[in-house]
Amino acid sequence: MFSFNVFDHPMQRGLQNRFSTQYRCYSVSMLAGPNDRSDVEKGGKIIMPPSALDQLSRLNITYPMLFKLTNKNSDRMTHCGVLEFVADEGICYLPHWMMQNLLLEEGGLVQVESVNLMVATYSKFQPQSPDFLDITNPKAVLENALRNFACLTTGDVIAINYNEKIYELRVMETKPDKAVSIIECDMNVDFDAPLGYKEPERRPQHHEEPVEEEGDPNSYADMDLGFRAFTGSGNRLDGKKKGIEPSPVPIDPNDIKRGIPNYEYKVGKITFIRNSRPQPKKLTDDEDALSRFIAFSGEGKSLRKKGRKP
Repeated sequence: MFSFNVFDHPMQRGLQNRFSTQYRCYSVSMLAGPNDRSDVEKGGKIIMPPSALDQLSRLNITYPMLFKLTNKNSDRMTHCGVLEFVADEGICYLPHWMMQNLLLEEGGLVQVESVNLMVATYSKFQPQSPDFLDITNPKAVLENALRNFACLTTGDVIAINYNEKIYELRVMETKPDKAVSIIECDMNVDFDAPLGYKEPERRPQHHEEPVEEEGDPNSYADMDLGFRAFTGSGNRLDGKKKGIEPSPVPIDPNDIKRGIPNYEYKVGKITFIRNSRPQPKKLTDDEDALSRFIAFSGEGKSLRKKGRKP
């Protein structure tokens, strides 16, 4: 007896393990409830109905749950994660930036499929405004914002919130694939020049090298050397002026001191030039004897004149 199981085909098992359905999508602002769900706008995750969780739990899918969103009317696609399963049946809620990438309007149809993505190793972003350069540490800000994202898709324009301001960044490149998972990964981040950024013009600085003029030393006497002592004219108390004004004393070219370059200079060698002091002159024995001090060796004086009797 032979038994044939026509329903256990490998292709059919693969289709059974794949989640695929259509929902009408709305922005998070349309989500009913007393709680503010602005946190959904700060990330890359969506809110799906409870029936999706029931269907996903019966399938042999890998975790974390990642999905591919496709707008068949515009042939636009992106990838996302799931935040909660609290939406109404047949409806899913998307961040506003994600609806813009998919060119979706409120109530538009979106195809949701479960996918498996490779772990990211590299990504490159291009800020859509030069205002992003005002952030002190953009890499740290982006790293903190990407914690609310599950995956990245090349070509998407994501939005991050920092200091109550929205910054948009285009995903220029992702490795090792065009769509990658960024959950628990070690990813290198790089930035491209912001859109509309212009490099500041730098004026070339021309450094004029001093030219040494070799010529007659007498030519230095014609240079203005600043203050020269005793070169002014005299004034008299009676107000009369002298007939001849004193002329300044000419400068002797030998008095002009110029630096002498060290032609034996070598790179990495420091030379210390010290002026040697003259050695003290050695005294002879006679001069040494005279120079010695002898106590009470002086010649005495008397007030009385010699030869006079008292």
